[in-house]
Amino acid sequence: MMPVAKATATKILVYGDSLSANYGIPIEAGWVSLLTQRINNQYTGYQIINTSISGETTLGGRNRIDQVLSTHKPNIIIVELGANDGLRGTSIQSIYDNLATIIQKSQRNNARVLLVGMRLPPNYGATYTAKFQDTFTKLAKDYQIPLVPFLFEGFGERSDFFLPDRLHPNEMAQPKIVETIWPALEPLLTK
Repeated sequence: MMPVAKATATKILVYGDSLSANYGIPIEAGWVSLLTQRINNQYTGYQIINTSISGETTLGGRNRIDQVLSTHKPNIIIVELGANDGLRGTSIQSIYDNLATIIQKSQRNNARVLLVGMRLPPNYGATYTAKFQDTFTKLAKDYQIPLVPFLFEGFGERSDFFLPDRLHPNEMAQPKIVETIWPALEPLLTK
């Protein structure tokens, strides 16, 4: 007798910028593809959808979240936005408000949210970089959602893990990103 599959797959939506959109590397080498392989090897009944856009900001994400939620109806959403805002010096309050709106709308649509944090290089000034980093912690606390504090944990200072632009992780970094995200994501898979 054949095993019975779930009627509908649990949908995991990756909602990010170039760091999740395979910038400068083959799609199959990107962390989202590697995460998909890992989930499919360990679980059944999951579909991973990547709606990340290179250059996306928190405002762009806020502006398109309704359409994305309506189209894909995710059960879990991994929000990886904010790096482009930080690099542009966007106000901390704007970043917080935009991400808060994305989180609220996702939760209202019954999606569990995993927030992915980012850090900025020190040349943006100690005050701004600290407030930027704290924004992700504050959002996770305010909305009671899991947080990956830093997408580049364990390799952020190593130039050999980045493309020549020093902003985008290369193929060698992608498995490390999966390892960084996995401990926060896996509990959401078993709920």
